[in-house]
Amino acid sequence: MLVRSCASAAWSSGDADLGDWASVTHSDLARRIHAVSHLTGTFTLRSGRTATEYFDKYRFEGDPVLLDEVARAMARLVPADIEVLAGLEMGGIPVVTALGRHTGLPCAFVRKQAKPYGTCRLAEGAELAGRRVLVVEDVVTSGGQVVLSTADLRALGADISTALCVIDREQGGGEALAAEGIELVSLLTATDVRDAS
Repeated sequence: MLVRSCASAAWSSGDADLGDWASVTHSDLARRIHAVSHLTGTFTLRSGRTATEYFDKYRFEGDPVLLDEVARAMARLVPADIEVLAGLEMGGIPVVTALGRHTGLPCAFVRKQAKPYGTCRLAEGAELAGRRVLVVEDVVTSGGQVVLSTADLRALGADISTALCVIDREQGGGEALAAEGIELVSLLTATDVRDAS
């Protein structure tokens, strides 16, 4: 199974790439995301599954300071050969925009389906054909939308082998993506966020 998490990366205050963010640790970030985003109750997920906990991604995406810290940490996980960041509608859009700011890479904004007016494009922004593209998502559960969007982007000529997310819910997404030749890399896992509470 091709799944990586930032938990295995070195998070030290001596890392020159972190700049003024160096004092924020992996567990600090997980704890802050948990405090802002973790809800309990009964929730139906996109996959159709029912969950008793939910990470309300829009709560950390709507916090500009926290989103910036998330993006700064994710920037270290972007493979060196990537040419374009592709954020998936809707939650991946704010994440990819913030990530683009930290990497300097151009961004594409990917719809679930092409709009029937204007440019009639599935992906707006940066050109994808013939380029190494990183799919960016906020939370991955079953991986279904990443699989569908990757197939659409590959049909447009994008070269995709990796997807990057903020939180991997550890519910089969990594396996589903691996079956399509996509490595899932996550900043945090559901376990990281739960353990940080």
